[in-house]
Amino acid sequence: MNATTQTLNAMTPLRVGATTGKVKTLLRWEALLIMVGAIVVYAKLSGHWGMFALLFLVPDLSMLGYLINRSVGAAVYNIGHSYVSPGVLALCGLAMASPLPCSFALIWVAHIGFDRMLGLA
Repeated sequence: MNATTQTLNAMTPLRVGATTGKVKTLLRWEALLIMVGAIVVYAKLSGHWGMFALLFLVPDLSMLGYLINRSVGAAVYNIGHSYVSPGVLALCGLAMASPLPCSFALIWVAHIGFDRMLGLA
């Protein structure tokens, strides 16, 4: 290994491919905006705040997949922290003209935005 390779390896972040700098900051602001937007829509739909508080951390139960193994845990966690899942739930609620799935989806989106704002998801 030559000196240039050693220098580059020393400068490489521990998490290869991790977002850094201004892009990371922008993504955190974006997540904050999504979280606030979901909360505002939830309020406009007259959502029950007790239910919001009770269900806000439910997506973190997806970490239980790690009890099986690392691969399953990562897959289940990523599904639970993707906007696709609450998006499908919201579409189902709209198709059934039922506000409850839409409320659950908004809580879920707020949670994902919160986690991403903090850099956790």
